[in-house]
Amino acid sequence: MPAPEAPATPGAPVTAPVIEARGLTRRFGHFTAVDGIDVGVGPGEVFGLLGANGAGKTTAIRMLCGTLPPTAGNVRVAGIDMTRHARHARGRIGYVTQRFTLYDDLTVRENLRLQAGLYGVTGARRRERIDWALADLSLADSADTPARALPLGFKRRLALGAALLHEPEVLFLDEPTSGVDPVARQHFWELIYTLAEGGMGILVTTHYMDEALFCDRLALMHAGRIVEEGTPPELLARPLATPILSLHTPDCDACAQILMGWDEVREVVPRADALRVRLAAGADPDAVSARIRTEAAAHGARVTALGPAAPALEDVFVAVLEEAEGDGEGAP
Repeated sequence: MPAPEAPATPGAPVTAPVIEARGLTRRFGHFTAVDGIDVGVGPGEVFGLLGANGAGKTTAIRMLCGTLPPTAGNVRVAGIDMTRHARHARGRIGYVTQRFTLYDDLTVRENLRLQAGLYGVTGARRRERIDWALADLSLADSADTPARALPLGFKRRLALGAALLHEPEVLFLDEPTSGVDPVARQHFWELIYTLAEGGMGILVTTHYMDEALFCDRLALMHAGRIVEEGTPPELLARPLATPILSLHTPDCDACAQILMGWDEVREVVPRADALRVRLAAGADPDAVSARIRTEAAAHGARVTALGPAAPALEDVFVAVLEEAEGDGEGAP
């Protein structure tokens, strides 16, 4: 569902979404890549499309930013109808693609100069914006380095800097930190927060669960559809049809072997000195816990703690997908 408009206060204007899509659909022959999704993003909001590879995230973002026409549906970005006047919105949009699309043979500075010219940023403003990109994105020491010689994290920074030279109202980021080391990922998200605080509406696609928690709102995509949406706290508070137990034991391997093949157990995931045990829909956590203690004692395995576990976002995502595929019998 689209983002709710900001509540009105006396004398204050209502803030309209900077990204708004209704029934957005894209078919390639008989294959439907994106199937009637609704998206709404407000100014200063970081909205995440979360899904596995092939879920339709990249196709959706390409339609939203006007590089791929939709088969059906309507899109407005920065107040402009993208299905009819996409070119008019280009100066208001920044887009960082999943793959590096700048010029490997050009240096960092040369790439920025070229992109500034393409956006119509010239003269003193071009110098100011390039200086900003080099400084704020920590690219100054690499200004005269050919893009091909940059580490992947620096290539991502360069692509982001190029997309921001014209100071867009809306920023699209397609898997911006894929393959980037954790330190570079953290720096990238710090920049995203800074941009959002300045009022920019940002839509980001990702398949990293930890990154998804950084978003203000999330939409979970599967097979071209949005199957769940909400803030991270709302999604984490969602009731699950498959309860989760946390089993702490110094004998993780032995306990995992004991649990294999139980009808009540759907999945066992090792976590340091513990096991996360995801139960089948309809299983009684208390009864399963009692059985685990009995069987562990019979096999000489020690249980130091056992009880319900709070779901992680990955647990919610898996449960939602199972329900979407009709595999969550008894789901709420």
